[in-house]
Amino acid sequence: MTHARPLILASASPRRADLLAAAGIAFDVVHADIDERARASETPELYVRRVAEEKARAVSEQASERFVLGADTVVVVDGEILGKPQDPADASRMLGMLSGRVHRVVSGVSLMRRCLPAVETRVEVTVVEFTTWTTREIAWYVASGEPMGKAGAYAIQGLASRFVTRVEGSYSNVVGLPVAVVYQMCTEAGLLLS
Repeated sequence: MTHARPLILASASPRRADLLAAAGIAFDVVHADIDERARASETPELYVRRVAEEKARAVSEQASERFVLGADTVVVVDGEILGKPQDPADASRMLGMLSGRVHRVVSGVSLMRRCLPAVETRVEVTVVEFTTWTTREIAWYVASGEPMGKAGAYAIQGLASRFVTRVEGSYSNVVGLPVAVVYQMCTEAGLLLS
């Protein structure tokens, strides 16, 4: 059982909203409009931590009495951050990089409240392995439209599930939000009833 909407999700991602709702965490959604470009020499962990905090901070300026949850997720292979593809060609390039390989899904989650000085930010990493994709399979998947708007150009909970051979760590993290981490953070902040 939860309090009535004690939380604001600073994200326009329907996947994050679905994950929170499925976990029984009450929330409202306010989109955070920030610059999400990575900075030079920024590691994936530092990048997602910074973006999650900036999203939460941008929304908390408008909601000082409520807790705000910011999150960001990237896919990392060979040290390169793969965000959302710019176009179908970019999606094909990313999928080619991931084909037959192990990669990391890195998420930053930040919980803050403007009237409180403390900011709680955590980083979750999940390891995912793909089978080898053929050129035809990549073309088929890109044509489905599913890769667009997804970090690393794939949705593990969708059509791409047929190519996943192994997941180590939080599955929900790969979908877009490490739910167990969020639940723990909210509980420690006193947002959820025990």
